[in-house]
This record gives sequence, C-alpha cells and structure tokens, in this order.
Amino acid sequence: DVQLQASGGGLVQAGGSLRLSCATSGFTFGDYAIAWYRQVPGKEREGISCRSNDDGNTIHADSVKGRFTISNDNSKNTAHLQMTSLKPEDTAVYYCAARPHGCGWVYYGGRFYDVDSYEFWGQGTQVTVSS
Repeated sequence: DVQLQASGGGLVQAGGSLRLSCATSGFTFGDYAIAWYRQVPGKEREGISCRSNDDGNTIHADSVKGRFTISNDNSKNTAHLQMTSLKPEDTAVYYCAARPHGCGWVYYGGRFYDVDSYEFWGQGTQVTVSS
C-alpha cells in the first residue's frame, strides 16, 4: 500500500520558518521524484519545489526560490521542505507527491506546470502565515 503522509504545517508569523515532512512507504523512495505543491482555496494547485530522482537536482518556483529548500532522508524514506522567510502569501495547503524519475514539470513565467502526472499524493498540511 502506497502512502505519503505530509506533516509539519501550522501557524507562523511572517518572517518565520517551518519544516514540512513527507513520510512515504510502499514504493522505492530512491526511484521517485518528490514534489511539493500548494493550493489556496479558489486557485489552481501550484507546483513549487521538486527534487528529481534522475539527477538529484532540485527546482523551485520563483515565488519560493531562495526561501524554500527540499531535501530527502533516504534512510527514513522521508522528504522535507524547509521554508524560511515566510510571507502571508505562502498561506496554503501544502501537498507532497511522488512520480518515477524526473519532476515532470515545465517552467514558464516563473511557475512550473505539470507535463506528466504524479502517481501518488499525500493528504495535505495547512500552512498559515500571519502578518
């Protein structure tokens, strides 16, 4: 049974930090790209950060570049999204997702868009940044 369990969300003041975790099971963690998405009510889900399995590179949307970092703990099959210098506009539900090999995104206008679908999804964790 494949499972992705996102955790670590919460309420934080602007300028603060949070670390999200995505605990996975049921698939070979090292063979999959792990991506982080976020969604605000009424808006489309947005891919913000991804670590590719193909080359180990990480990519970030312009909105979070320089503030968010993604890392994998292969010993625990867990991915982390370290978020710093948080802004009120970072408020959203954050999801982790997994797909084989690369991130499957195309970059356009500062954002990433899905080219290939993600096979597995976590349940989401709420991040609220107060001003």
